[in-house]
Amino acid sequence: MQKLVKGIHSFQRGFFASHRALFEQLATTGQHPETLFITCSDSRVVPTLITDAAPGELFIVRNVGNVVPTADLPGGTAAAIQYAVEVLNVENVIVCGHTQCGALKAILDPQSVAHLEYVSRWVQSTIEVKNLIDEKYAHLSGEAKLTAAIQENVLAQLEHLRAYPFIAKRMDSGKLHLNGWIFDVGKGEVFDYDPEHGEFLPLR
Repeated sequence: MQKLVKGIHSFQRGFFASHRALFEQLATTGQHPETLFITCSDSRVVPTLITDAAPGELFIVRNVGNVVPTADLPGGTAAAIQYAVEVLNVENVIVCGHTQCGALKAILDPQSVAHLEYVSRWVQSTIEVKNLIDEKYAHLSGEAKLTAAIQENVLAQLEHLRAYPFIAKRMDSGKLHLNGWIFDVGKGEVFDYDPEHGEFLPLR
């Protein structure tokens, strides 16, 4: 905790002091982010650091496994998505998964979290991803299977997003764009899903 307190003081003396006008503007005019960034709760994934985004540029939603609930399941994530799209009028939605994701490891091996009641329930909500991996990637194991699961999970969440009527409407009018990313923690690289090639390619 002491380290965090020191960090706050450092922020106030450094970054805040040199960007005071920006924070005053954000406080008086509100937020106007261009992008909704949905990612995992994993502490190794820091959206503003990865994208070099300033305060006010990203509306960030985080949960275990960067999951987008189906349109018929209300909750905090769904509420945040609707607010970002219908109130803040974001132009982009990014679902960002990452390598070595503990949530996807749990999805592949539900028994490993059987003793964690709430984690188990959460993993059960993503059973479609596990079923897909079992069907399409039974020939894979280890890192290769985990990588496939991480990628398929991002694609599944994009499909969930498209099922929200307010998102489909914005996409049809060309006012909203969806992207699926994978962040490689160890290499610092970001891979973007290319629908034309049907694979995740290095972001250029």
